[in-house]
This record gives sequence, C-alpha cells and structure tokens, in this order.
Amino acid sequence: MNPDDERAGPDERAHPEQPESRGTPVGRRVLLGTLGVGALGVLTAPTLQRGLESFLGTAADKDPTGLTGLLPNGGGFRYYSVASSVPRKDATGYRLTVDGLVDRPTTHTLAGLRALPQTRVVRDVQCVTGWRVPDTPFEGVRLSRLLDAAGVRPEARAVRFTCFDGAYSESLTLDQARRADVLVALRMRDEDLGHAHGGPVRLYVAPMYFYKSAKWLSGITLTDEVRPGYWEERGYDIDAWVGRSNGRDDEPTG
Repeated sequence: MNPDDERAGPDERAHPEQPESRGTPVGRRVLLGTLGVGALGVLTAPTLQRGLESFLGTAADKDPTGLTGLLPNGGGFRYYSVASSVPRKDATGYRLTVDGLVDRPTTHTLAGLRALPQTRVVRDVQCVTGWRVPDTPFEGVRLSRLLDAAGVRPEARAVRFTCFDGAYSESLTLDQARRADVLVALRMRDEDLGHAHGGPVRLYVAPMYFYKSAKWLSGITLTDEVRPGYWEERGYDIDAWVGRSNGRDDEPTG
C-alpha cells in the first residue's frame, strides 16, 4: 500500500513509494528525484494533472514491474504497487472486517462507515523516500471508534492491517492506533478516495511516514504483539515517525 506511497506503496500506488529492497531509504529517494525532475515541470494545468493521475492509476494496475512508481503526477504523489494488479471494490462489494482479540467481531460496509461520525485531518503527507505533499486533507472514521465498538480484549497489544490487493500489510501498537490522528479514511483532498489512492477505504496514520497508511484496507485484526508489515520485513522501521525514524533525525514537516 501504502514505502509511503500513497501504498503509500510507500501512495500512491498502493504503496508507492516504498523501497524495493532491504536497506536505507536514501537510494530510492535519490533515484526518484533524479528521474522525476523533468516530468514535474510540465504538469501545471489542473486538467493535465487529473488526466495524468487517472492514466497512472490505470497503468500501474497493469504494471507488474513497478516502473510506474518512478513517474510523479501533478498532485505530488507517486504511484507504485507491490502487487501486479489490484481488484476494484465499489460501495456494493466493499467490506471491512474487525476481528482477532475482540469481543464483537464486526464487518463494516462502505455505507456503514460513511454513516459514522467523520473526522478531518490536514497534514503534510511525507514519504520516507523524500517526496512530500503539503497540507493534504483526509476525512474518515477514527480507528479508535471502530476498535471501541468491537470491544478490544485486555490481552490485545497491537493492530494488524491487511489489504485487498492480497499482498500488503501493516501494524501499529494499540496506543498508536488509538491516536486521534489515525483514521480509517474515506476521502482525500475533499473527494472520495479513488482506486489509485487506495479507495474506497484506506488507513491514514498522520504522524508517520506514508508507508504506514495502508491502501485498499480490508482487515483490522487485534493481536497480542506487533507483527512487522510488508516494508518492515524489508528493512524499514516499525515505528515510522516522521523525522524520527528510518535514519532521519530532522523535524517533522507536518
């Protein structure tokens, strides 16, 4: 999802922006910056930006190489996916399960999530590989609300997230998951989440690098310990605080 992609792969392509192999994030950041510099200059008109974003979203679905992750779009995100293709879910077929160490396992529909109180968070989206999209609004249901509704058992210590791409996963400690700026997001930039951005529902972990914000969210499972996610298994930090992890000691940007 979502390492930061917006899958974050690291998002936009699911996980766009994530590293492709073990090691520090610096190498991929430099590569993306070098390849993207020319393309960024030509994307000025909003119509062109929207058109390229749509094209990249479609192309990345069919690109098993991940090369679309090297192309920036006009909105500042980069597309990358850890899966060769991702099924699309609409309001009729989408389901989000909450299970594991809970008293009341629950399955949410998209309509049900939309009916719950919504929270809006505006922060910079920061990819661990270096790109940033400032002042990006996300809206959705606080994750803590879904956890409370399911009845978290005393032995639960962490939350694991799975995605309907069949490949990506992420985790947070229970304390991290209960933060007010961690959302099960339904909207971004004042629009419903599109497929390329992890829609119809994705995780949004505002204070951490974007790879923690898993795209195409399908499962929330309470566990007794943190289980490393897709990119953590490949060398990225489990606690991905912006500016304070992954070899960075700079101040957070948002």
